[in-house]
Amino acid sequence: MKRILSAIFLVLSGVISRAQTIDSTVIMPVNGTVAIQPPDSLSLIINNAEQSPGDSIKHNKYGDILTDDPAYNPRYPVWLPVTSVIGNDILNWVVARYVFKYDWAKTGPSYWKTNFKKGPEWDSDGFGINFIGHPHTGSFYFNVGRSNGYSFWQSLPFAIEGSALWEYFGENTRPSYNDLINTPVSGMFLGEIFYRISSNILDDRTRGGQRVFREILAAIINPTRAFDRFRQGKMFRVTSKEVYQKEPLNITLSAGIHKVNDIIGKDNRFGTGSTNAMLNMQLDYGDPFEIRHRKPFDLFRLRVELSYGSDLNLLDHVNGYGILAGKNLSEHRLIGLFQHYDYWHNPVFEVASLGFGGGFISQLPIAHHSFIYSNAHLAIVPLAGNNNQFGPVESEFRQYNFGGGMQAKLEETINFHKWCTIGFTAFYYWIHTYNGLPGNSLVGILKPTINFRLFKNLGIGFEHHIYHNDRFLKGSDNLHITRTEQKLFLQLFLEDSKRTGRYH
Repeated sequence: MKRILSAIFLVLSGVISRAQTIDSTVIMPVNGTVAIQPPDSLSLIINNAEQSPGDSIKHNKYGDILTDDPAYNPRYPVWLPVTSVIGNDILNWVVARYVFKYDWAKTGPSYWKTNFKKGPEWDSDGFGINFIGHPHTGSFYFNVGRSNGYSFWQSLPFAIEGSALWEYFGENTRPSYNDLINTPVSGMFLGEIFYRISSNILDDRTRGGQRVFREILAAIINPTRAFDRFRQGKMFRVTSKEVYQKEPLNITLSAGIHKVNDIIGKDNRFGTGSTNAMLNMQLDYGDPFEIRHRKPFDLFRLRVELSYGSDLNLLDHVNGYGILAGKNLSEHRLIGLFQHYDYWHNPVFEVASLGFGGGFISQLPIAHHSFIYSNAHLAIVPLAGNNNQFGPVESEFRQYNFGGGMQAKLEETINFHKWCTIGFTAFYYWIHTYNGLPGNSLVGILKPTINFRLFKNLGIGFEHHIYHNDRFLKGSDNLHITRTEQKLFLQLFLEDSKRTGRYH
């Protein structure tokens, strides 16, 4: 609901307050109209020879500019995004209060006074609302800044602004600690990913059907940016050169079946359990082994999996990381500081976390076109949630603990000349309860994987998942749970045509 209302407000603000637009020479691309390309090759190479002598913008080794061209993407006055966020929250509240007549929207000065007097508390909203809904809303606030020319870090205050205003003034319940943290911080994570992907799609040099296709696809991914592009005149301008930062983008699509095994006695019985359909998408953005200066989210990974069948949850998990700062030690090693976002909501358990910590990525060649790929992370978790009983609970109200602690991720993959990959991925979380059943939880996920190439970019894969959860609860019986799951799927690799070799 908040997303729809946000979109309406942004359209109205674009009509009422049209910001300055950038004049540019209307020139067709050098090679004429370019045919619509598949998602893995939407980034077009710019030859350095086509740049004017005065153009000082640097490029990556693939020919893409390393930052949005400020001449075509200026930073607009701060009052514009500030008032956009305020107006967005006001419109959301007016519609919730007077159109849908929600009880929680019946707020006013007496409630505002209580909110400031008593301060925040931990709320009782459902798991999906708190760990998916609020971060997604935060991505809209964040992109108000990004689409108005503000950098990654400069856009975070707008996400904080939107969250704080809503928490203190938009509802008749007290502000919540978890929302004040999760909405802007995880919203920053998702928001920058949406901004980067939409930049890879957009190309202001194009016209006609290709231009329409790009604008629509980018608007679906990043609606906030689309409305600002309309207001700023960018949606219809044609430039003579590329004006957005782009990085190589690999897309991996997997579709198949999975089974969460039944427990018979004390053992998980392999191959048992109901059969459910699954659809997985993994995005790998940027080249970790290009020696260059690193900016936030020049490199990221996002993995999303959907499940359909007798299981109750459509969104099985979302997890990923993005670089905040880093340094290439060599052409095969990268060390850096990363932001993490993890959400697991499957038939075994509910776990979600946001984290910040160090990471190391390496690629060790072992033969011609064969290598060992390693990816290791250790992070501090300021906020996490995990359910306090066996299996997830389908309830709009809270059935889980809030906590924090540490998390670790490890991936090891051996790639044999693209025809076969063998490896494993491991996730481990230590969560100390802040609010809920007191105690500590140790959550581990281990995923051995094997993939075979069938034809060109099409392959077949198998994963065996081991979920382990130890809960040491004060005043209650400790829980020790192990569940297993198998996945069989076809896999389609959409590799960026500019890059040689697959390292992810």
